[in-house]
Amino acid sequence: MNIQGKTALVTGASRGIGRAIAIQLAKQGIKLLLLVARDRQRLADVAAEIRVMGVEVITLAIDLTKTSSVSIAIAQAWRRDRPIHLLVNCAGVAHQAPFIHSQLPKVEEEITLNLIGMFTITRLVARRMATQKEGTIINVSSLMGKVAAPTMATYSATKFAILGFSHALRSELAAHNIKVVTLLPTLTDTDMANNLKLFRGVMPMTPEKVAEAMIVGLNSGSSEILVGWQSYLAVWCQRLFPWLLNRILLLASPSI
Repeated sequence: MNIQGKTALVTGASRGIGRAIAIQLAKQGIKLLLLVARDRQRLADVAAEIRVMGVEVITLAIDLTKTSSVSIAIAQAWRRDRPIHLLVNCAGVAHQAPFIHSQLPKVEEEITLNLIGMFTITRLVARRMATQKEGTIINVSSLMGKVAAPTMATYSATKFAILGFSHALRSELAAHNIKVVTLLPTLTDTDMANNLKLFRGVMPMTPEKVAEAMIVGLNSGSSEILVGWQSYLAVWCQRLFPWLLNRILLLASPSI
């Protein structure tokens, strides 16, 4: 995908991977960025950093779990700012706990933001992309969308669901010239990860590396972008020696 002169909308853009992706898109020549997150001040800080590069930025401080607010914001943005060519669904949350000790409000938060929030904005944008017969949607899953992790049951479930959702959309939207891509980073050094107990032997990568890998994948036409050698190793081990991977995950799991 040639992003020069295009318009992109990035959710979860105030921090972590979403912020890094927004900055990387600006470096690659995107013309207009619509940045979505709940934290208005953090969005303003990211926007200020990007505007220095000469890129136009509009911030939308909205909660993706509030369907009516999202609908209004997207409709207004489309009329006011021009069509969106690229949607990057990066907003998400993770909570860690043994499943039998998990708390329902945290489980609901993961499902509501990671899935329902993504469904809501994707449906709104995809309908409009279909009318313009052009668009790319990138759904940020995780290595945990391929390899489920102990103590991360609900988060893993949402990331597996994102893969299935993306596979279905890829077939459905192809007739409208809309490409659907999944991005699957391994553990990344973000604010969210700082609140987790890490798995032994796993080396976090930087958000910047994830963003760079996304651009490489887009340029190569990949429909699924695995990020980091640990991701490739885990996926191949899952395919060839699932019993060995299960053993490794048990040994590497943090004590909580």
